[in-house]
Amino acid sequence: MEDIKKAIMDFAEKSKKTKFYFNDMEKAVRKVLPDTKARAVKKAATALITEEKLIYYSTGSTTMYGMKGRGITEEH
Repeated sequence: MEDIKKAIMDFAEKSKKTKFYFNDMEKAVRKVLPDTKARAVKKAATALITEEKLIYYSTGSTTMYGMKGRGITEEH
């Protein structure tokens, strides 16, 4: 799972966007680790949220992910 988490963080750091959809994150992980299942990516993303490296961002109709401290991702 550590290599999946690393791939997610690499994607989040290099992404031009500060918020991204799960599907975008999953595609980025599969470029690095082609045999990775969606469920494993979801578990790794949830672990990163628990570790406070990623955060959820709700648009009201969908949930996006963002890297903590990057862009305007937290409500004030």
